[in-house]
Amino acid sequence: MSVQMVLLPVFVLVGLTFALLLWMASARSRAITGREISLKDIALGQPNWPERATQIANCFRNQFEIPLLFYALIALALPLRHADLFIVLMSWVFVVTRFAHAGIFVTSNDVRTRSLAWFAGVLVLLAMWIYFALKILLLI
Repeated sequence: MSVQMVLLPVFVLVGLTFALLLWMASARSRAITGREISLKDIALGQPNWPERATQIANCFRNQFEIPLLFYALIALALPLRHADLFIVLMSWVFVVTRFAHAGIFVTSNDVRTRSLAWFAGVLVLLAMWIYFALKILLLI
């Protein structure tokens, strides 16, 4: 697989993370300028942000949990030349689950549905890691 094909899902997921970062910054700025909160209420990292800003921030923070295992896998698979069609296709499936998870998180925030999207992504990522490990260890 070409480097571009392998990295495109990574770039899309990074784009989601940056979009959430900008949205979080905007929500927090509106909360401060709208006087919903004062700087002294959050100066030491207190969890005093309004609910909506917290919801977006939690979604943003979540992009640094399970996705780190995805980034690590791609960072290993690419230079070791084990990023094949299966890895690329599963990468796209993983990215779709992350978008679904984030979409649910910042809209309805229905925990049951959000958990299903999260778990689907975890299963896809687990399958990717098992496949990669078998390719490395068993040379399949």
